[in-house]
Amino acid sequence: MKRILLISFMAAALFLSASAAEAEELSFDEIYSAYSADGLTFSDKTRSLEGGTVTVSGYMAPPLTPTIHFFVLTEVPMSVCPFCSSDADWPDNIIVVKIDDPITALPYDTPITVTGTLEIGSETDEETGFVSQLRIHADSIDS
Repeated sequence: MKRILLISFMAAALFLSASAAEAEELSFDEIYSAYSADGLTFSDKTRSLEGGTVTVSGYMAPPLTPTIHFFVLTEVPMSVCPFCSSDADWPDNIIVVKIDDPITALPYDTPITVTGTLEIGSETDEETGFVSQLRIHADSIDS
């Protein structure tokens, strides 16, 4: 019986570590490959990871409300609500992070790592009208 429990525990540990290892790291400087009059072009790496599990590190931009269903992940801390600033202040390398259960916003200068499924393509949030081109449906958010 002890041997079966030990084997089950080892199998579970191996499965969990393999699942975490499946996440491909994606950095902000790898998201785009070019900029033209038509806009930004996603890199081959970004396109190849669509639908897969990725890990991206950055900062939570200040949200509209303290409790949120999605947030914007930025490469550098933003102390101003991006929805309240001009286009000139809004970075082009952002990722919308969708979450299943609402969370309380983190301080804008706390580094976080998001792991989840990468989604590409235009999507409009029904509640806010916010349009995104790149999203991660989060499985975990670590600070």
